[in-house]
Amino acid sequence: QVQLVESGGGLVQAGDSLRLSCAASGRTISINTLAWFRQAPGKEREFVALITWNSLYRYYANSVKGRFTISRDNAKSTVYLQMNSLNSDETAVYYCAARRGDEWQFAPSEYDYWGQGTQVTVSS
Repeated sequence: QVQLVESGGGLVQAGDSLRLSCAASGRTISINTLAWFRQAPGKEREFVALITWNSLYRYYANSVKGRFTISRDNAKSTVYLQMNSLNSDETAVYYCAARRGDEWQFAPSEYDYWGQGTQVTVSS
């Protein structure tokens, strides 16, 4: 079993930056990929970014490419999402998710473990 705990959400203004953290614990050896998703009110959960557990590969949704950066601190088993130039459309609950399988997947249903989410609110 893997436990994921997100932190770092909050209220910011449009154009501001924010860094989210996801601390993984438990059987982390089973993790192959860790990703960030977000879900705005009334919308489906959407993929934001992923990183392989060995940090060799990263992938971003087109909407965040060039503004968001996903990274991992191996020593802390923590994954970060640095978000720059935020806009109000990105107000959502941001979730960290982990997957055991070794293929890159972007659908929420393909992920095995989830954190509780952290709220990000961007005011215009």
